[in-house]
Amino acid sequence: MALPTQPWEPDEDAPAARVVRPYTLTGGRTAPKVELPFEATLRRETGGVEEPTDGNLKQILEVCDKRSVAEVSAHVHMPIGVVRVLLGDLVEQGHVRVQATLTAESSQDERRELIERTLRGLRTL
Repeated sequence: MALPTQPWEPDEDAPAARVVRPYTLTGGRTAPKVELPFEATLRRETGGVEEPTDGNLKQILEVCDKRSVAEVSAHVHMPIGVVRVLLGDLVEQGHVRVQATLTAESSQDERRELIERTLRGLRTL
């Protein structure tokens, strides 16, 4: 392997790179404490619960209302596994509520309600 002829020097105008391993954001946890499917719609809860102080939780909380878990991950530019774990924390703290998703046992009314909710969301775009 050839060695470079000049040592690498960072560009002074370029912003400093910040690399944070995903497991450091979740304290080493890889699974959420609550079931969070990627397509599950989230609702932000208001009330007397104290706001989180962690910057990542605040960032997720700002964008999560009426969005799916996958959408939140895209908006905050974090891996979906990390977002699921942090959203699980927010659910347990009472900041976020997960709307029910369809299962094999879902009734026709539940399926119809999901389709209507989806259509309403598409119309608002």
